[in-house]
Amino acid sequence: MKRAFAILLFAIWTNPLAVFGQEPSAGAGADADRQRYSDIVERRSRGEAVTAEEREFALQYRAANNLAAPGRMQARQGQDQAQRFSGYASEHPPRESTGMVPLNELGKGEYKGEEGGLYPGGENTPPPAHLAAGVALAGEIVPRNADGAAADDGKIVFLTIGMSNTTMESQAFLALAAADGDLNPKLTLVDGAQGGQTARVTANPQANFWKVVDERLAKRNATRLQVQAAWIKQANAGPTRPFPAEAKALEADLLETLRTMRALYPNLKIAYLSSRIYAGYAASPLNPEPHAYEGAFAVKWLIGRQLAGDPALNFDPANGPATCPWLAWGPYLWADGMKARSDGLFYAREDLAADGTHPAESGRKKVGELLLAFLKNDPTSRPWFVKQP
Repeated sequence: MKRAFAILLFAIWTNPLAVFGQEPSAGAGADADRQRYSDIVERRSRGEAVTAEEREFALQYRAANNLAAPGRMQARQGQDQAQRFSGYASEHPPRESTGMVPLNELGKGEYKGEEGGLYPGGENTPPPAHLAAGVALAGEIVPRNADGAAADDGKIVFLTIGMSNTTMESQAFLALAAADGDLNPKLTLVDGAQGGQTARVTANPQANFWKVVDERLAKRNATRLQVQAAWIKQANAGPTRPFPAEAKALEADLLETLRTMRALYPNLKIAYLSSRIYAGYAASPLNPEPHAYEGAFAVKWLIGRQLAGDPALNFDPANGPATCPWLAWGPYLWADGMKARSDGLFYAREDLAADGTHPAESGRKKVGELLLAFLKNDPTSRPWFVKQP
């Protein structure tokens, strides 16, 4: 039973459509059934529960419309992962803390030879010149029509990108934002994150991930040309190599993800990056500690490269082709389990789901609140995110 659960868990993390079927092509089946099937797949990709009846409907619809089932290679991969999962929980009991210091409290201290802080020099705020550039770009974020031209009746699309944890947290953020009367009425918030779609996937500009994002934009009557700001929170599944190898791989995938986004969304000005929440309660090797903690260095290094003028991360057309949005940290989400940060953030066992990796409802709410507070107060987001007098 545990082995079967492990296979299912890995399949959902890495490819939920392999479990629930592919997105049907246009015209497959009756419109109502197709829409129902699509809704079930999308909800599951966001990490939401589906009923036994809905799962049975999805399986029958897939069979009736000859939609591809998972291949033998995927099944073998799931079995191989299950072998790794089987003894993980007993060998790695849940920990209420790890002793690692949050990056935003480490300062000029070091972790395995790497300086702390969110930005170079052990700092937690961007250098003044970089911040000024971000504020200037914020002034260019205005309502745009479907063709990308400035228009009073247009939209400002804010897009979230990432994997299963990200879509869960994005949904909490969207619910909080919907109840907040202080936000710019021109804002359109779109959850583009999808279950199983790790950084290795989003690094590929040809990935189906980006087609699904297009569909979600269309559901909000929005286009690529209206996307002007984004929040990215990514990770990779099953990291095993010691620091800094996995963090360096994540950095490379994040770079390609951002460059893909800048190509797809030419009006994308600003991208905020976050790393994972606490994973000391993890019951599987999907993305446990210390990898959840160490992923923050991928974000820090990437932003540091932009600050240093790396042309692969250029956001300023005055310095050559703009191949990347302006980058900054969004909310830093990691805290050492029950050991609260100076701002009070902590993660209890009940803040995580049964697998200890995905956030439970309370954990999602914590992240949603942090993201909303950040966007309402940061000088590079407040001008376009909050309703102006």
